[in-house]
Amino acid sequence: MLSPLDKKLFRDIWRVKGQAIAIMLVIASGVTLMVMMDGMVNSLTDTRDTYYERYRLAEVFAPVKRAPAHMVDRVADLDGVLVAEGRINAAGQINLPGIDVPVRMQAVSLPEHRQPGLNAVYLSAGRHLQANQRDEVLLLESFAREHELAPGDRMTVTMNGARHQFHIVGLAQSPEFLYTTPPGELVPDEARFAVVWMNQKALAAVFDLDGAVNEILLRTSRDVSETGIITELDRLLSPYGGLGAYSLDDHLSNRFIVDEINSLRVSSRTVPPVFLGVAAFLLYIVISRMVQVEREQIGLLKAFGYSSVEIGGHYFKFVVLIAAGGALLGCLMGVWLGHSLSGFYQLYYKFPFLVFSVDPSAFVIGFVSSVAAASAASLLVLRRAFNLPAAEAMRPPAPPDYSASLQIPKPVSTWLDQPSRMMLRSVLRQPARAMLATLGIAAGMSLSVAMLSVMSAFDRTISLSFDVIDRSDVTVTFIEPLGSSATFSLQSLDGVFKVEPFRAVSVLMRNGVHDYRGSITALSENPALYRAVDVSMQAIDLPTEGIVLSRSLAEQLAILPGQWLTIEIREGRRPVIEVPVVSIADTLLGSPAFMSIETLNRLLKEPGRLSGAYLSIDQQQSQRLYRQLKDMPAVAGVTLREESRSAIREVMDTGAGAMRFIMTAIAAVISFGVVYNTARISFAERARDLASLRVLGLSRSETGFVLLGELALIALLALPVGCLLGYFLTSLIAEAFSTDLYRIPMAFVPASYGLAMLGVVVAAVVSGILLQRDIHRLDLVSALKIRE
Repeated sequence: MLSPLDKKLFRDIWRVKGQAIAIMLVIASGVTLMVMMDGMVNSLTDTRDTYYERYRLAEVFAPVKRAPAHMVDRVADLDGVLVAEGRINAAGQINLPGIDVPVRMQAVSLPEHRQPGLNAVYLSAGRHLQANQRDEVLLLESFAREHELAPGDRMTVTMNGARHQFHIVGLAQSPEFLYTTPPGELVPDEARFAVVWMNQKALAAVFDLDGAVNEILLRTSRDVSETGIITELDRLLSPYGGLGAYSLDDHLSNRFIVDEINSLRVSSRTVPPVFLGVAAFLLYIVISRMVQVEREQIGLLKAFGYSSVEIGGHYFKFVVLIAAGGALLGCLMGVWLGHSLSGFYQLYYKFPFLVFSVDPSAFVIGFVSSVAAASAASLLVLRRAFNLPAAEAMRPPAPPDYSASLQIPKPVSTWLDQPSRMMLRSVLRQPARAMLATLGIAAGMSLSVAMLSVMSAFDRTISLSFDVIDRSDVTVTFIEPLGSSATFSLQSLDGVFKVEPFRAVSVLMRNGVHDYRGSITALSENPALYRAVDVSMQAIDLPTEGIVLSRSLAEQLAILPGQWLTIEIREGRRPVIEVPVVSIADTLLGSPAFMSIETLNRLLKEPGRLSGAYLSIDQQQSQRLYRQLKDMPAVAGVTLREESRSAIREVMDTGAGAMRFIMTAIAAVISFGVVYNTARISFAERARDLASLRVLGLSRSETGFVLLGELALIALLALPVGCLLGYFLTSLIAEAFSTDLYRIPMAFVPASYGLAMLGVVVAAVVSGILLQRDIHRLDLVSALKIRE
C-alpha cells in the first residue's frame, strides 16, 4: 500500500516527465562513457594477456645476423631463462596480379615436427604445415581477407633476390602481429603488408641459413631482471652480428596495443569525469529551481502534520529516483555500446576472441556519483525551505526588493515595447539566476565545442603530416644501406622529378634513467620532400652537429635543447655516441628523431650510405615507375603517400579515435538537455505570472515573448562563455586522445565553434516551440484565484 507521499511522488514525476527524462539523459550520458570506456580497457587488457599467455608470446627478442643453432642451447642455460627458441625471420615481397606497387612480406619459420614453444599461431582456416613440405605456407588472415586469398591458392614471392611459388594451406593469426606495420613505417595497412609462416628448413634454404638462426626468442622467470638477461644476450650474440635484444615492451605490435589501452585508460579517467562534472553542475541548477517551485507544497505538507524529515525523504526520493534512473540507463547504454565496440576491436586487432567485461566498480562509481550529485543539490535547497514555518511556507514568498537591482537605461527603455521591457527587466532583476542558467547552457555547449574541435584536430593532424611535413609522392626503402649511386639510379627512372635520400638506423636513446628504442631518420641538407618542422610548421634547418627530437620523444626522454643524449646504434659496428639536442620538432605522427645524413654517416664512419629516398613523381607515369621499382632487387618496399594518408585516417577513425564520435553525440544530447531543462524550469517558475499577463490583456504571442525572449537572451549570452570554456576543455580532451602514434594539435577551428553554437540555437528554438504550446494551454482561472 503506497503512502500519500509516495503517491504524490509518482504524480510529480509524471507531471514533470519531460524534465525528468531530460535530466536522466544528462546523467546517463556521463555514466555511459564511464562504463563503456572502462569495459573496453578491461576487455582489451584481459584479452591481450590471455592471448599472449595461451599462444606463448616471447618476452625477449634477440635478432642477430647469423648465429649457429647451438647458441639457442647456450642462451637457454642463462639464469632466469625458462624457454629459449631459435627461428628465422626474414623479409620479402609478394607479387600479386594486378598490383604494380611492391607488397612487403615478413617470412617467419615454424618448427617442422612440433608446435613452436614460443610465438605459436592460431589457425583460423585450412590446416597446419606438413613436415618436409617446402612449398607450403600459412598466410596472415587479415592480408588474405584484403586480397581474397584462401587455402588452396598459390602465390609468388620474392625472397633473397629470387622468386618462389608457394601453396597457401592455411590462414593464421598470431599475438606477435596484432598490429601489422610494414618495416620502417608507423601505420598499419593490412593490404600492403603480409606475414607468411614456413617450415624452418625451407626458409633456411632460401636465405642460406642451414644450421643457423637469425632470431632467438625467450621467456623469463618473473623474479629475474630482463635488463640483465638482455645485457648478457647482447654479449653472447655480439660475435655473430647481434642487432640488440629487446623486451616485449619494445616490440612494435605490443607497443601499439599497449598504447591503445593506455590511451583508452587516460581517456576513461579524464573525459567521463568532465562529462559527469558538467552534469552535476547542471543538476544543481535544475534541481534547486525545481524544489524552489515546490515551496508552497512543502508548507502545505507541514500543515497536514508531516515532519521535515518525512518531507525531506519525499523530495530526496524524487531526486534519487530520477538520478538512479539516469545512472541505470547509463550503465545499460555503456554495456551495450561497449559490447558493440568489442566486436569491432576484435576484427581491428585480429584477436581470435574478445569478451567484453566491465569492472563492477565502474557501475558503483557511476551510480553513486550521479545520485550523490543530485542528492547534494537537493539537500542544499531543501534545507532553506525546511527552516520555514508551515504558515509562512504556504504563502507566496515576499516580493523581492528590486530597488538596488540593475535598471534598463532610459534611452534603451524608450525604444522597447512593453513585453521587451518585461523580459529584459526579469533578467536584470535576478542576475544570479540568469548567470547560473547562462553557465549551465555554456557548460553543455563547451562539451560540443571540445568534441567538434578534437574531430577537426584529427583532420588537421593528417593534413599537416601529409601536406606540410611529408610532401613526397613515394618513399622507397632498400633492403640494406646502399651507396650514393642509388640516388642517381632512382633519378634516372622515367617519371621521377626529384629524389631526396635518407638514412634510417635503429637506435637506443638514453638520457639518465629514461630510454627509448626507436630510429634516427637522417635527411639531406635543406630537404623539401620530407622535413622536420617547428611549432609554427616552419622547416627546421638540420644542424651539422647534434640531433633534432620530436616533441613527444623529448617528453619521453625528459630532455631539453642543449642537453646531451646518449645513442646506442643497433646495427653495423654498433657504436655508442653522444650528441647534443639542438631543437624540438612538432611532428604529429610517431616519435621520430632527425639528423643530417652527412653527420650521421660521419659518426657511423660509413660515408655516402642511404637507406632509401623520398621521390616526387609524374603521376601520369606512376604505374610504369612502380613496375620498375618492383623489379629492382635492392628495393625492399615502396610506400605511397596517399595510401599512408588513408591508412592513418583509418587508424584515427577506429580504436580509441572512434570514441570521439560517440562522445560528440553524447555532448550534443547533454547540450540539448541543458537548454530544454533551463526552459522548462523557467516556465514552471513563471507559469502563474504568465497566466496573469494573459488575464491582464496580453496576447499569447506577447506572453510567450516575455518567457521565450528571456530564454533566447540567456542562450545568446551563453554562446561566448561556452566558446571560452570549450577552448580550455579542448586542450584537456586533445591531450587525452594523443598517443605515441599520433598527436592531436590544439588549434582554434572556427567551424567547430560555429556548429556548437548552431546546436545551442537549434536546441533553444526547439525548446521554445515546445514551451509555446504549453503557454497556449495556461490555466487562466487558476491565475485569477491566486492570493497575493
